Amino acid sequence: MRAVVQRVLRSSVTVAGAVHSEIGKGLSVLLGITHKDTDDDVEWIVRKLLSLKLWPNEGGKEWAANVTNVDKTGVELLVVSQFTLYAKISKGTKPDFHYAMAGDRAKEMYETVLTKLRKEYKPEAVKDCVFGAMMEVAIVNDGPVTIVLDSHQRDPVVESKGDQSAAVAAAGAGAEDAASSK
Repeated sequence: MRAVVQRVLRSSVTVAGAVHSEIGKGLSVLLGITHKDTDDDVEWIVRKLLSLKLWPNEGGKEWAANVTNVDKTGVELLVVSQFTLYAKISKGTKPDFHYAMAGDRAKEMYETVLTKLRKEYKPEAVKDCVFGAMMEVAIVNDGPVTIVLDSHQRDPVVESKGDQSAAVAAAGAGAEDAASSK
């Protein structure tokens, strides 16, 4: 499961010219579901969405408050299903969406994410989209702050062991060259 999470001042979803859902301060979440996703991925993404520290706390300390404790009134979440997050473009320029979960199963999993968010937070603060519809999504990013979550790559900035070894070796060689040139 993949989510592009944006801290927003406001966000909305419009379908066929009518606003379907809108939020004020909170998170706008573009959610992609892949054919490999399970209940474990749902649990992980829900836990992350509710616990990401993306706001300052009441004392002004940056990156210290999450959805559940950012302020007394709380914030809202707008979760928009977006299968295009699993586009593969390794050959040519036409996107291949075979990694996205099929429609009926994806809709069920999307609804499960919404249900769990509503159960663990505030039901009235979790807004949805019209699954499968063409939508206009308006996002006024606050910061800007944008975080990408992927339940199949839970720490995307960690390098592989081989990459770390090569980086350390390269750094060491550079230091030795600099020392020998003095």
